[in-house]
Amino acid sequence: MKHLIKPLAMSIVAAFAVSAVPGALAAGPDLKIALIAGKTGALEAYAKETETGFMMGLEYLTGGKMEINGRKLKVIVKDDQSKPDLGRTLLAEAYGDDKADIAVGTTSSGSALAMLPVAKEYKKVLIIEPAVADAITGDKWNKYIFRTARSSMQDAMAAASTLKQGSVGFLTQDYAFGRDAIKAGKEALTATGSKAKVVHEEYAPMTTTDFTASTQRLFDALKDKPQPRVLQIVWAGPNPMNKLADMKPERYGIHLAPGGNILPVMKTWKNYAGTEGTIYYYYAFPKNKMNDWLVAEHQKRFKAPPDMFTAGGFAAASAVFTALSKVPSGNSEQLVAAMEGMSFDTPKGKMSFRKEDHQALQSMYHFRIKKNQANEWDLLELVREIPVAEMPLPVKNKR
Repeated sequence: MKHLIKPLAMSIVAAFAVSAVPGALAAGPDLKIALIAGKTGALEAYAKETETGFMMGLEYLTGGKMEINGRKLKVIVKDDQSKPDLGRTLLAEAYGDDKADIAVGTTSSGSALAMLPVAKEYKKVLIIEPAVADAITGDKWNKYIFRTARSSMQDAMAAASTLKQGSVGFLTQDYAFGRDAIKAGKEALTATGSKAKVVHEEYAPMTTTDFTASTQRLFDALKDKPQPRVLQIVWAGPNPMNKLADMKPERYGIHLAPGGNILPVMKTWKNYAGTEGTIYYYYAFPKNKMNDWLVAEHQKRFKAPPDMFTAGGFAAASAVFTALSKVPSGNSEQLVAAMEGMSFDTPKGKMSFRKEDHQALQSMYHFRIKKNQANEWDLLELVREIPVAEMPLPVKNKR
């Protein structure tokens, strides 16, 4: 009997000792994160950047371990092809079949809007990145929705801060993103106290390649109006600025004002040195440790600097990491409570989720296209950083 008691006692002591050592036992099942993006279709370049930034963000924040509080992170990537029906289906699949603790997505505003009710149905957090339609944190919002991406209104507020007077014409795409953007643009001019007047809005199909008619209508509307005369281009995907510039707006004293775009698009703007606009992110503007790492590592791995949607993906990763660090269980209701008002570091600097609508408040940038560009990616110079305080973002949801 003594021979039996001693091994049994040793087993109990050993089991207690193991359980008393933090991390000695498995911390729990994997934390599952669904990343949905439009990896095929018109916005695939944006989606690929988002995925790259998201994975690099998790790598940086976890020190390469890809775990939080001892629980491994599993990222499940899904391609919604920027199709609303598919986006809705894939998010339901992620929450229902894959048992994702939290989801991030997507590229198209149309698809993102279709996904919002799914998050509410499953009572699971969805972080919107990089879709920008105002309705996402406006009348279509629910409490499970958080957005790291800037909104159309934030874009518009940034642009409006550079327009104090004169006349404005808008060219955009005829879908949710474009119509939201112009609506926001007009509201932003009023909100920022600008005296500039909107004289024409032009909505072109997403597939447009010939901008002659649209541009001439804008020129005709602007040419006799008070100076400065600004033609603001709000476009997702390959920007038509070169085609508009070929029609020589300067004949009418009209200045083009492009919204920031991805680097491969902006590098085609070299002939327009001095042109000014506003942008969400340009790799050389923010000065902080996180952005320094992102720029250096991205350059090393991809032989090019990170782009605006890379930074956005990284910001979403930081929001996920910060939230799951606060709520290791991944419990949805606890996550919502922890994320309301939560601040987190990003390559742009600190962002904070506003409690009222869960929109990430963030600075923006006023740029000028460089005249003397040292290399193919040396494109913009900083006019100034536009702080959150200068963009009085209205609350538009019905909480």
